[in-house]
Amino acid sequence: MSVLQAARVPGERAANGRVLRLVKGGRERRAIEAGQVDAVLDPATGTAFLLPDARRALFLAGGPIANGLLAALPREDYRSLLGELEPVTLTSGEVLYEPGERIRHVYFLNDGQVSLLMVMVDRKALEVGLVGREGMVGVPLALGADASPVRALVQGSGSALRMKAASFCEALGRCLPLQRELDRYVFAKLVQARQTAACNRFHQVEARLARCLLMTGDRVRSDRFHLTHEFLADTLGVRRVGVTNAATALQRRKLISYHRGNIRILDRQGLRAASCGCYEIVRSLAG
Repeated sequence: MSVLQAARVPGERAANGRVLRLVKGGRERRAIEAGQVDAVLDPATGTAFLLPDARRALFLAGGPIANGLLAALPREDYRSLLGELEPVTLTSGEVLYEPGERIRHVYFLNDGQVSLLMVMVDRKALEVGLVGREGMVGVPLALGADASPVRALVQGSGSALRMKAASFCEALGRCLPLQRELDRYVFAKLVQARQTAACNRFHQVEARLARCLLMTGDRVRSDRFHLTHEFLADTLGVRRVGVTNAATALQRRKLISYHRGNIRILDRQGLRAASCGCYEIVRSLAG
């Protein structure tokens, strides 16, 4: 692999796993444009940032497919999509779409999670969906709509494969297995949304919080993660004091530890017992 030692340009930075500007003009830029460099080394942090062609080559090299939708495709169909898939890093707090905004890319998550929030006129928000490695952000495109009805907010940093909207629509038209898997995924999301609506109406906040934490742990594949009070309040449709009371109750039972948004599941079986039955239903649908 060819790595370029870059000079830090004042006021410029690297973000979202992509190099914005780490090199000065001249020979270094020409080497990148000619495809002679695979990565750029940031001297300030020692981090090497893979350039798009190198990242794509790693995926072409094979290995397990992390995203559930893509993994379900026949290998030949998956390979036919690789030329349009761009590996990207998603950072917690990053907004992929705002309500009414045109969808320019879809995202097949490998890890991390993206919260889908319905934003009201008074700017209050309520989570109406959560996407992890089992699915895709940008489902409206598969249903013939080109604008997002929700805010898509990254809640857990991770990686994804991004595809331009036009390329996705073209692939959807020619790839029957992709159509089939997306139909199943959309149906599962619809059932999950109905289950969650019933859960929010009939179940106690403590049980709903336990469900939310279990689902988050499943998606990030870890018992340690970070969720803010604001996010949990939006997810559960309660005030922050309701989150505090529910989290305190779970901590007293030694099921979780929770400090400044840093959460650790201490007793997964106990947390499952504290959760409502909706967790098992939603988990079975997530696949």
